[in-house]
Amino acid sequence: MRSEMDSMSDNQVWTLVEPHEGIKPIGCKWVFKKKTDMDGNVQTYKGRLVVKGYRQIHGIDHDETFSPVAMFKSIRILLAIAAFHDYEIWQMDVKTAFLNGKLEEDVYMTQPEGFVTLENAGKVCKLQRSIYGLKQASRSWNLRFNDAIKEFGFMRNEDEPCVYKKFSGRIVSFLILYVDDILIIGNDIPTLQSVKAWLSSCFSMKDLREAAYILGVKIYRDRSKRLLGLSQSTYIDKVFKRFNMEASKKGFLPMTQCISLSKEMCPSTSQERERMSQIPYASAIGSIMYAMICTRPDLSYALSMTSRYQANPSEGHWVAVKNILKYLRRTKDVFLVLGGEEQLSIKGYTDASFQTDKDDSRSQSGFVFRLNGGAVSWKSSKQDTVADSTTEAEYIAASEAAKEAVWIKKFITELGVVPSISDALELYCDNNAAKEPRSHQRSKHILRRFHLIREIVDRGDVEICKVHTDDNIADPLTKPLSQQKHDRHTKSLGIRYVSDWS
Repeated sequence: MRSEMDSMSDNQVWTLVEPHEGIKPIGCKWVFKKKTDMDGNVQTYKGRLVVKGYRQIHGIDHDETFSPVAMFKSIRILLAIAAFHDYEIWQMDVKTAFLNGKLEEDVYMTQPEGFVTLENAGKVCKLQRSIYGLKQASRSWNLRFNDAIKEFGFMRNEDEPCVYKKFSGRIVSFLILYVDDILIIGNDIPTLQSVKAWLSSCFSMKDLREAAYILGVKIYRDRSKRLLGLSQSTYIDKVFKRFNMEASKKGFLPMTQCISLSKEMCPSTSQERERMSQIPYASAIGSIMYAMICTRPDLSYALSMTSRYQANPSEGHWVAVKNILKYLRRTKDVFLVLGGEEQLSIKGYTDASFQTDKDDSRSQSGFVFRLNGGAVSWKSSKQDTVADSTTEAEYIAASEAAKEAVWIKKFITELGVVPSISDALELYCDNNAAKEPRSHQRSKHILRRFHLIREIVDRGDVEICKVHTDDNIADPLTKPLSQQKHDRHTKSLGIRYVSDWS
């Protein structure tokens, strides 16, 4: 707590003033947390002073609040590129990041508990800088950091506002910002050291040297083979402990082919609903979702199916969620491996499963994009409209994948270190009709917005290619598979144990 108050004083976060008539200061409180390392050991006992921002009123003490963070797919893409070129990957952390943001509004706060002196007992804090808990705190910090890093010569990526680049001849530097966590990637050590020195001169920084653990993800490198692995084993262990699954059986599939979920299974009586309200269904879905978003595309389909019933889950739905956790028990030590390719090029795969949803007969779309041997972007979702043929379902899925391909192409093009991105991005599909529907009867009613894929293909951004069904690695994102097929596709996505690295 004293360390936190010292930070407040050093950053001149507030000044004590007499409360004027009409001023209603916002309360504050202390929040305590244990910060752990990648092995789960306690590193820091943190005391954070947080303002009660929920008392703020729009238009009076806050206005704009939006603040971007780096998308995890952007981080994976840059890590895949770094593994291929053997770039340095360094990490820094900003101490009390939000205290660096400058406030534009007049905000008053009560004095923090335990630090009120007798002579200042009747005064309130007029905030000069943002503080944790304020609605605009994250935005204020982001604007402050953006100005500082641009002053050093970095340019902001147009398609990803929390990724910055700096070129000087053949020297390349990238910076990724996720709130107060920073990754610095580049091919010249003195340049990266100068970036760290500049950041340390602008903010109070913690140098974490080579990146090993960020946002709950462990980073493991084998630079001799130019391989990089991402693992969430520590995070997954915490999930098991939270839901009392440490000693559960180990499952072989996230969802088996015999499982069929629908709203018909939902509780129909108040007693059943009351009993299910005691089960942390939504919390389990959210915990699994973070693993899926970061490193586990193999969970996408099962999570897409189970997350539809959070409003009124049944015992059968909960069993399906526990099956995902049991599968994680068996596979918690796997890595998403990036590296091992001789050429740096991105390829996409798209697939659809016809009318998989029993409640509204909608189909399931799935896509995945691979770069340097591992998946960097993926999605599994129910389609927005009902498709009345496999042609339409595959066409809609390919259209969604093509839009993702356009973003990836723009993002990587701006990075300037992947020459092959100037060619059309190959998007593989196992249905010829998705490339160009030829049956008028099957395609005449397809909504116009899905025909965007034709324009994307015509301008040369994407090339639709045919792939055999057995080789389409987007297959596990649209349907449950047999054990053998699931394991083969999972390995193709880059999900492997350390012993399988080669």
